[in-house]
Amino acid sequence: MEALSPFELEVARLLVETLHLEDFRPEDIQPEEPLFGEGLGLDSIDALELALAISKAYGVQLRSEDKENRRVFASLRALSEYIAQQRIR
Repeated sequence: MEALSPFELEVARLLVETLHLEDFRPEDIQPEEPLFGEGLGLDSIDALELALAISKAYGVQLRSEDKENRRVFASLRALSEYIAQQRIR
């Protein structure tokens, strides 16, 4: 099991708290595990809720029509890296 970076753990906590994922502890989410489908099983409504929480917490806007979303929401690691890059700008 791969350890999460401190920021990945922070984003995992946001994900678990925002989406009320009682079956998951933030530290148990694998960084490369898919967030949708066979991974955590998130759906498009979850993505909207998560995008809103990310906007509030980090000031990073995720637009529903963005073609990058599939890549951004691919895994916890991809999402964390995207947030970190966008926060710097």
